[in-house]
Amino acid sequence: MKRIGFLSFGHYQPVPGSAARTAREALVQTVELAVAAEELGFDGAYVRVHHFARQQAAPFPVLAAMAARTSRIELGTGVIDMRYENPLYMAEEAAQTDLISGGRLQLGVSRGSPEPALHGPATFGYVPAEGETEADMARRHTDVFRRAITGAGVAESNPRMTGRSVHLPVLPQSPGLSERIWWGSGTRATARWAAEQGMNLMSSTLLTEDTGIPFDELQAEQIALYRQVWRESGWEREPRVSVSRSVMPIVDDLDEAYFGRDRGSTDQVGSLGEPGLARFGKTYAGDPDQVAEDLAKDVAVREADTLLVTIPNALGVDYNTHLMRSIAEHVAPALGWHPAR
Repeated sequence: MKRIGFLSFGHYQPVPGSAARTAREALVQTVELAVAAEELGFDGAYVRVHHFARQQAAPFPVLAAMAARTSRIELGTGVIDMRYENPLYMAEEAAQTDLISGGRLQLGVSRGSPEPALHGPATFGYVPAEGETEADMARRHTDVFRRAITGAGVAESNPRMTGRSVHLPVLPQSPGLSERIWWGSGTRATARWAAEQGMNLMSSTLLTEDTGIPFDELQAEQIALYRQVWRESGWEREPRVSVSRSVMPIVDDLDEAYFGRDRGSTDQVGSLGEPGLARFGKTYAGDPDQVAEDLAKDVAVREADTLLVTIPNALGVDYNTHLMRSIAEHVAPALGWHPAR
């Protein structure tokens, strides 16, 4: 494991115990967490994207703010639901944000996950074409977006303005961004597709399939298949692979109060309201040495180059800085990680 980052869902709710009671508080605190993570030597600061929920929704403003306050740490998403996106407008936003960051953007995109809205993308104006599913539409949007950020001509020019007829690219362009796009994959089949397309692989604490084997082993199968197909597809660069984990080292009474009940956590199998079963990964909670030992045995963590630790952002900046410090000092070094400076 070469890199470690945090993943925030950006929750906010005016309820007892929440330190992020409003959307503004959640956004400002996300920027402050990126600053704290960089000071601790973390390699990445990532945000989850959800619509119609009290969570992070539109990522580019907060990513640009994070970029303006940091200088080294990678900034990314895990993931943007491409069913909702205008791919050309997104290409402009992504390029501008990447330029502000100095080329540190790592964009995770995908079909998205189950959500509160019944017809969310249609509400935003995006309806699958005839014969398409919403997943097909997300992939089509992704293809248009990826071509746009490589500078492909996407609009016919007006000869009265340009003096000739050409196909215009969206501007600005940010060199290298096209190699920093990740596909959020929940199955082995979508991991295969991501490899065929030449995108990095982002796999979370949820797989939308279950074969009866432990979560980490199933995820390791997904990663192995992805790398095999990547080689077979003839891509020249080395791909990146990230996995997400809930990691809660317990070092004081407050940690115990929040996460002591998660000691001995196991995988869960259940339904997301769609056909088939899904497998959820366990929470790694307990004494730091035990958490480190258990993570070191996680075969998918061993196979990935990047570990994203999910953080309880609603508990506030101070607590999450404490949590990240505990991970950086007591857990991650046992996985072969060293802080970036």
